[in-house]
Amino acid sequence: MIELDAAAGSFHDGRVALVTGAARGIGLGVAAWLICEGWKVVLADADEARGHKVAEALGERALFIAADVADEGQVVGLVAKALAQFGRLDALVNNAAIADPHNHTLESLTLAHWNRVLAVNLSAAMLLAKHSAPYLRARQGAIVNITSTRAGQSEADSEAYAASKGGLVALTHALAISLGPEVRVNAVSPGWIDARDPSRRRAEPLRAADHAQHPAGRVGTVEDVGALVAWLLSAAAGFVTGQEFVVDGGMTRKMIYAE
Repeated sequence: MIELDAAAGSFHDGRVALVTGAARGIGLGVAAWLICEGWKVVLADADEARGHKVAEALGERALFIAADVADEGQVVGLVAKALAQFGRLDALVNNAAIADPHNHTLESLTLAHWNRVLAVNLSAAMLLAKHSAPYLRARQGAIVNITSTRAGQSEADSEAYAASKGGLVALTHALAISLGPEVRVNAVSPGWIDARDPSRRRAEPLRAADHAQHPAGRVGTVEDVGALVAWLLSAAAGFVTGQEFVVDGGMTRKMIYAE
C-alpha cells in the first residue's frame, strides 16, 4: 500500500499539513513524503475504509478524516477536526480529483457529470482555501494545488477534466494575490505519474518504451511530486508564489509528430 523511506530535506516537527485525496496515488505519496520530513498530516478522502488503512500504515503523525471535499459543510467540519486534533494548520495540499480525463465523449457528457468533476477538482480547492485561510495566515502558511499538464494540452473527450485543471491553475494565481503576503499559493502540474501501489508497480512494471519516450528517461513517480510539494511548502520557497510547476519528465517540451 505504501512504503516509507527517510526523505531528504529539512525537518518540520510540529507543522501540520492537510492533504486531500490522500488515500491513494499522488495524494498518498505527498502525505508520506511530508511525514518523512517531520510533518503531521491530516489525510482527507471520501474512501473511508482505505483512508483509515493508509493512516495506520503512515503512523502516529497521520490522521485520517473522511470527507467529500465538494460539500462545503463537510469542508468546514474537516478543517475544524484538523484544528481540534493538532491546534494549527500550516499547509494545504488540494489534490482530490475525479481522474477520468477521457471517459466521456462530448456528446455523451452529461451536465451532472460535468458539474461533479468541476465541484471536486476545482470548487473544492476554493472551499478549502476559503475555510483554511485564517489559520494559514496565522502560521504564514502555504497552499499547493495539484493540477495537471492537461490544463495546457488535451486528448479527445477530456473536456470536464481539462476545464477543471485549467481553472485550478487560474485559481492558483488568484489565491496567491488575494492571500499574500501571509500565504503563498503555487500549483504542481504532473504529467504521467505511475501512482499505483508499490506492490503493483513491481508486479506489473511499465514497458521500456513508456520510459524511453520521456526526455528525462523515465515515467514519473509519486515521490517526484512529493519532493516538489514539500519544497514549495518549506521556507526555502519563501519567494515563490502564484506559479505553476510542471513535473512531466519534459514531455510538454517535446515536439511530437507522426512520421
